[in-house]
Amino acid sequence: MSPVLLIILFVFLRKRLASKTELPQLDKLFIAGLFTAIAMMVLMSAIKTSRDAVHIFCQVWLVVMFFIILSKKAFQPARPVVFAMLPIAAIEWADQLTSNFAPVFYKEWEDYFEVAGIFTLLWLIVMMILNGRQHKAFLKQREKLLQAEREAKQAEEMKMLLEKQVAERTAELVSQKQELEKALEELKATQLQLIQSEKMASLGELTAGIAHEIQNPLNFVNNFSEVNKELLAEMNDAITKGDYEEVKALAADITGNQDKINFHGKRADGIVKGMLQHSRTSSGQKELTDINVLADEYLRLAFHGLRAKDKTFNAKFETQPDTSLDKISIVPQDIGRVILNLITNAFYVVNEKKKSGAEAYEPIVLVSTKKSGDKVLITVKDNGNGIPKKILDKIFQPFFTTKPTGQGTGLGLSLSYDIVKAHGGELKVETKENEYTMFTVELPAI
Repeated sequence: MSPVLLIILFVFLRKRLASKTELPQLDKLFIAGLFTAIAMMVLMSAIKTSRDAVHIFCQVWLVVMFFIILSKKAFQPARPVVFAMLPIAAIEWADQLTSNFAPVFYKEWEDYFEVAGIFTLLWLIVMMILNGRQHKAFLKQREKLLQAEREAKQAEEMKMLLEKQVAERTAELVSQKQELEKALEELKATQLQLIQSEKMASLGELTAGIAHEIQNPLNFVNNFSEVNKELLAEMNDAITKGDYEEVKALAADITGNQDKINFHGKRADGIVKGMLQHSRTSSGQKELTDINVLADEYLRLAFHGLRAKDKTFNAKFETQPDTSLDKISIVPQDIGRVILNLITNAFYVVNEKKKSGAEAYEPIVLVSTKKSGDKVLITVKDNGNGIPKKILDKIFQPFFTTKPTGQGTGLGLSLSYDIVKAHGGELKVETKENEYTMFTVELPAI
């Protein structure tokens, strides 16, 4: 039985210690011991007279192996097999000793030795099965722990990466915020300078100066802040998937900073409108005003103003006033400014069409007034090239213009739209390409 126990022991050691991959030098010794034990078992079967010597040799070998396994820390995973084999090894040693040195006693107790051997064999089998299951459970648990450690390490690396990215983005945003605040301060300074510029010769020169000073930084403030807010929202979503509360809070703070940047950008936009609205003296108080007189005044002002700048400019203009109109309550400087802007634009487009060499073309601008129910309509119509459909929905947007660079700011129609809305009215447009454009101001008839 001793050779069999040695064979089981070496097979178990190779498997439990994974010596083939982890301990290749030791594995060679295990293989040598395994083949030696097999050779001992073959020798014992072939030569009966060698049984006692083989038993003694194998038993001594078992004792040595048990001692090594129990005393060396490296063999700790294999100790359960020693505890499983000890009973059957002890019975075999007792059997061998009593059969050789106390044959009478052995003969009387031989049956008990055989029963004990059977029970210890069963003990070995049961313990090996249980140990195998425990080892499998241990390996499974260890794999789970290793997987958890790997995931934790990956999560920590991801957290560090995200924190680094957020820190870098925060530094960028802080720098951008400082630049935007500086731009805002410059805008405020520009506003103060423009308020002092009451001696400017014309509204066109004033708006051109405003556009030159603030158009680029204002577009930068609004567009860049919106883009950054969208990027940070995407980052916040990615971080949320990782369940990093601290990073989420930081991302939320950055998004809040973006809201402030956007707020300052829109504030700058308000400064622009405020500068233009106050470029002409206005009390802001509504007065009863004769719309026919106001329209005629600004029609002539626009015509002579353009003639003063361009001596070659010429166009036919007409008025069709509704003489039955009563005075209405408006801020005359503001509505006058709307009318001036619409008429100036009309003169510009008919002049451009004439310069283009259109045959048998006579530029005409028609300004008319009319009462319609509870509204007063002021219409400015030209026979220019009209407005293309693809840009029709953009004409009231701030800074949108079809004029060449330096000839238009893109603020006129936007501000006119806001002024009319503030009076409780509407500014509408009707156009046909290559034929005409007609803007209509609808105001309450009170």
